[in-house]
Amino acid sequence: MNIKNIIIASIAAVVMSSCALTTPFHATNNEVGSKIGTSSTICLFSGGARSAAGLAPQVGYGMYNGIMLNKDFGIAEAAKNGKIKKIGAVDIKVTNYVFFVKKEFIVSGE
Repeated sequence: MNIKNIIIASIAAVVMSSCALTTPFHATNNEVGSKIGTSSTICLFSGGARSAAGLAPQVGYGMYNGIMLNKDFGIAEAAKNGKIKKIGAVDIKVTNYVFFVKKEFIVSGE
């Protein structure tokens, strides 16, 4: 391999790499249930996975920072998408890419 191919392969590996973190966000006294709904958005200029998952000093801080491409992103949209009337649990999944962050609420319930 020549140096040009090594550089191209290295750049491609960095651009396509990601890191995902899924954490529990909220639970209720309702049953977890069999229905699952999701709401996701792409955030530009957002913080890392720790702040985006609510692990920063303030609970939930950073979940809405950056420029979000889905204006309806949230727990309500996830429940609506899963046709859930009683929310049992909410998880947050954050996937960091090099130039953007994908954030997703995962709601389960009945």
